[in-house]
Amino acid sequence: MSTEAHAAEGATGYIIHHLTPLSAGHGFWALHLDTIFFSVFLGGVFLWFFKSAAEKATTGVPGLAQNFAEMLVEFVDTQVKDSFHGKSAVIAPLALSIFCWVFLWNFMDLFPVDIFPMIGSLMGLEYLRVVPSTDLNATFGMSLSVFFLIIFYSIKIKGVGGFAKELLLQPFGPWFMPFNLLLKLVEEIAKPISLGLRLFGNLYAGELIFILIALLPWFIQPVLSFPWAVFHILIITLQAFIFMVLTIVYLSMAHEHH
Repeated sequence: MSTEAHAAEGATGYIIHHLTPLSAGHGFWALHLDTIFFSVFLGGVFLWFFKSAAEKATTGVPGLAQNFAEMLVEFVDTQVKDSFHGKSAVIAPLALSIFCWVFLWNFMDLFPVDIFPMIGSLMGLEYLRVVPSTDLNATFGMSLSVFFLIIFYSIKIKGVGGFAKELLLQPFGPWFMPFNLLLKLVEEIAKPISLGLRLFGNLYAGELIFILIALLPWFIQPVLSFPWAVFHILIITLQAFIFMVLTIVYLSMAHEHH
């Protein structure tokens, strides 16, 4: 956005505009249409890439796409073998999907902050946020999905009785059932909250810094935006990795009987 536009709109208005989602509805039932669109679109990109790599896979000299896909699969498979102590055919594909999908969410933060909102304004869209992980609804949606899987596998592996005993009897035995239940509930609820808030907080802060850099004079922007973008590559990768590893660890805990 030009300096004149900045001056006309004001720094505060510029920041608020870039951090406001394209919504439909009000209150609890409001839908963030841009978050939904880019989440689905990036999920489609992930599926298309791996499907294309699998269809073109060869036992001969592999192409660039096959090499990259095999590297990702091997990387995730190693993390699962190191962190997951149960037996499940679902965990590795789930971990791969989470890592790639969250990384693609985060990667959108590396595009210049004005490009997509400008395109959106030409299409008649008043607001447009393109980084799903800067939307608390998206990060909590992902973390709650993991949380439901934790509960599902805890009951599936341990049974209803075993899961109830885990809630009521650990860690202090039958004489402290209410206290055990309170501690266990806090422990379980903290899992999706920490997963969702960690991803949201880091990416929201990163996006805000890019927006603040965009408010600076044009000749200063490249000096600050390039090193921050390089550093941000580490952040977006690390956050996707952390989300994946914690998911594996939590599901491994759900498979353990002790």
